[in-house]
Amino acid sequence: MRTVSATRYVAPLREGGSLPAIVEADDAGMYVLKFRGAGQGPKVLVAELIAGELARSAGLPVPEIVFIDLDADLARTEPDPEIQDLIKASDGLNIGLDYLPGAVMFDPIAEKVEAALASRIVWFDAYVTNIDRTVRNTNLLVWHRKLHLIDHGAALYFHHDWGDYCQRVCDPFRAIKDHVLLPFASELEAAHACMKQRIDAETIERIVSLVPDSWLTADPHFSSAEQYRDAYVEYLTQRLEHSRVFVEEAVRARS
Repeated sequence: MRTVSATRYVAPLREGGSLPAIVEADDAGMYVLKFRGAGQGPKVLVAELIAGELARSAGLPVPEIVFIDLDADLARTEPDPEIQDLIKASDGLNIGLDYLPGAVMFDPIAEKVEAALASRIVWFDAYVTNIDRTVRNTNLLVWHRKLHLIDHGAALYFHHDWGDYCQRVCDPFRAIKDHVLLPFASELEAAHACMKQRIDAETIERIVSLVPDSWLTADPHFSSAEQYRDAYVEYLTQRLEHSRVFVEEAVRARS
């Protein structure tokens, strides 16, 4: 992953509780920045990084994800006190997605998705327990007539309580019944075979290793950032081995 530095705060995206923003960076690119100092904390950034890069490794369309270095001094030019506080609280390393100008939110009534792609996305969201891809909030953009997956901050919700994470690898993920693409996902078995080939232990370890130490905040279950990363790798590897559980739940929900 590349690291860029934010040079200009362009506009807030007042969606949800995290107040993401469009920023310009020192590479002249525009990005949707997710703030480490937002109310939901750095775990949202961890989920965004891990789930987003796993999706990309599996061949799913995700805008480029970058680290964004944010200087608290940028807050001086912002008149909104709330935005000032957010920038100051997020001094340092944050995360951003390539801004897709002119993209529109996916509409399941007006748009159709081919069965193979829909099935792979449904499989993936069940794997990373992404509860935020529903009709009310699709987190899918259509840009140049192609679908793009965004906003994975609500995925990996197991990491909000590490107490029983080893037992939760077998979670069937019943929330899959609300997935916006489930009606199009008629090839779940084929998607299962495909995705298990594209995601492996080596890929998981490589992506988890990207998580900065500063995002792995203090937790009574771990004494170091490395233990934190090992736990993510263990969960994701074990969940992959037990993937039949959530595939069967998706098939049942679809029927």
